[in-house]
Amino acid sequence: MNPVIAVVGAGFSGSMAALHLLSALPRSWSVLLCEKADSFGRGLAYGTDAPAHLLNLRAANMSAYPDRPEHFSTWLGGLPEDERAGVAATPAGTFAPRALYGRYLGELLTQAVVAEGAPRLHLVHDAVTDLVPVAGGYSLRTEGGASYAVAGAVLAMGNLTGFGAPPSRHRLDPWRPEDFGRLHPDRPILVVGTGLTMVDAVASLRGRGFSGRIVALSRRGLVPNVHAPTTAWPVPDLTAADLGSLTRLTRRIRAEIAAAARAGHDWRDVIDALRPIIGYLWRSLPRPERARFLRHLRPFWDVHRHRTAPPAAAAIAAEIAAGTLDVRAGRILAIADGPGEAAVTIRTRGGTADETLAVQGIIDATGIGRIDETGDPLLRRLTSRGLARPDPFGLGLAAGDDYRLRAGRSERLWTLGPLLRCTLWECVAVPDIRSQAAEVATLVAAEVGHLGRRLRLPA
Repeated sequence: MNPVIAVVGAGFSGSMAALHLLSALPRSWSVLLCEKADSFGRGLAYGTDAPAHLLNLRAANMSAYPDRPEHFSTWLGGLPEDERAGVAATPAGTFAPRALYGRYLGELLTQAVVAEGAPRLHLVHDAVTDLVPVAGGYSLRTEGGASYAVAGAVLAMGNLTGFGAPPSRHRLDPWRPEDFGRLHPDRPILVVGTGLTMVDAVASLRGRGFSGRIVALSRRGLVPNVHAPTTAWPVPDLTAADLGSLTRLTRRIRAEIAAAARAGHDWRDVIDALRPIIGYLWRSLPRPERARFLRHLRPFWDVHRHRTAPPAAAAIAAEIAAGTLDVRAGRILAIADGPGEAAVTIRTRGGTADETLAVQGIIDATGIGRIDETGDPLLRRLTSRGLARPDPFGLGLAAGDDYRLRAGRSERLWTLGPLLRCTLWECVAVPDIRSQAAEVATLVAAEVGHLGRRLRLPA
């Protein structure tokens, strides 16, 4: 039996890790790619079929391969015209529907499966529930009762789902828009969160015939900024003093934006110029300063850094102008569930009077979940066994710059993508994850390649 590396999760993070592992590992090794969802490659982000759900990055930035930047754009341009419905060409760039991107990733995996006479990529359509340490590696267990002998594993579960809104029996999952079809078409809805997930939720509601009023509530009431045409701006020259204080770093970036404006540039040019060094900036800040960022500045950073496609932004702006979408800054004080609706008591930011909203549903669009709130059985078992531990901020898993889990007993366990937010911060977008996938594959291959067939695999 050939030695095997498992990849848990087949969204973008896992799919890219698997493809890069196939190239990096000796040919005597195989890759086991496990996915609990209905299809491989799509994951949570690209599993939607709604044409209005566009990629939040330009097609030119969405190649699966860092050394072939035009790969996705070329694939997209090669589709027949009738299959490119929904592709939006704007002055800020071309934005494709996420469903098309999911198809692109699925085709890459299919090509890898059939590329060789003796396939080295094996797809397992099942949820991984445990990795039990045994001699030579792990016994990977699935929800369906299967077990596989693996020498190591890469955890690539993508964004953790969580519920940031208070509990209610009228709560709706934004990633299950099929449930929106059961809503009354014109009774109010509350969306908790005003970021990119809210943008998707509004598009899903309208796409399924909901015509009623939508109230969107978040602590700051900030909505994502829109992409616009950009031009290159040099990476700012930051000092050690800038990197030691969040206040100084923020002032320095604001000063850079002001300098760019005087030179005729947009603030987006400066934010984009920071991209290659965001991980360095994050790691350079002392832990208390990173905690301050998470408490106070994160919402402002998110709406500037993670922008939305022009058509999606225009749709949200039109809703706000028409009064059909009411975006508010505030918090939920209480939820009283009743038959067919919930009475949600809120207090707007800076206000002193409470207001009660009668809504038929509450869509939790608070975004990425926390590791300490996850119900994922694999992560829970790994942490309880001491093979993994949460990072200091509870954002994901504790890991090193080598992507290896930082827990006392973990061996040959790696991770990438959103689970690395505490280590790298900027690890949720395609350009970041595709580079991580290539790097983690190289590191895994360097460690396990010398074992070859001498590895005593678990039974």
